[in-house]
Amino acid sequence: MLNSVGTEDIIGLGRRYPAGSHLEPHRHDRSQLLYGLTGTVVVTGTAGRWMMPPDSALWIPAQVLHEVDMVGEVHMRSLYLRPDLPLQMPRNCAVLSVSPLPRALLDEIAGGAAEATQKRKMLEKLVLVEIASRPILPLSLPLPEAGPMRDLCQAFSAAPDAHAKLDEWCVALNVSRRTFTRAFRTAIGLSFVEWRTRACVLAAISHLAEGQTVTRIAFDLGYDSSASFTAMFRRSTGSPPSRYRHGPDDPE
Repeated sequence: MLNSVGTEDIIGLGRRYPAGSHLEPHRHDRSQLLYGLTGTVVVTGTAGRWMMPPDSALWIPAQVLHEVDMVGEVHMRSLYLRPDLPLQMPRNCAVLSVSPLPRALLDEIAGGAAEATQKRKMLEKLVLVEIASRPILPLSLPLPEAGPMRDLCQAFSAAPDAHAKLDEWCVALNVSRRTFTRAFRTAIGLSFVEWRTRACVLAAISHLAEGQTVTRIAFDLGYDSSASFTAMFRRSTGSPPSRYRHGPDDPE
């Protein structure tokens, strides 16, 4: 963790974390770009939760309070960037798709020597251009900042149910359906059904990283079949569940 800005534009660090590692809530004076060579990383902050599977990166702006959990053994690469660099990056945390070129650049900068050589300067400029152009992946779960609705959302995200009813949440909060629907979208930016599906997707990715089968995950989340779960997963992420699974293949 870095708690001073310093003079370098980019500081790269590499580290290995055992499965189940947890980093307590903290913040950095620099913006941070995380990339995992292996394993899946879950970052939780005030505004929500972000899932970073392999072949993706996570952007964390400077001064954002967050905690980190490792699913599986994680070989992490981190770039810490001066917050005053002229970057066209999201204002909030975001999971980014990473193609082979920026992946190789991240590995080289974070895993190589830190001397300010001409080669390193060129690599830093190139990685900034590449990362700024990467698309944002829908691997985030927005959360209300505080209150009973946040408590409900956090409890649900720990054990999602694809068939959870909006009316049950209205009863729990003692509000009308109309009031709940309006308040939920205002606080989160998604409809209840959209958010429920997103919670199921993120939970599924975490379980896939642990090696659970698609069939088991589908039924644990309340889907009637692995086929219906896989169809939902493809619609949400653009990829089959097998892309995120660590372990022997199983039918989808």
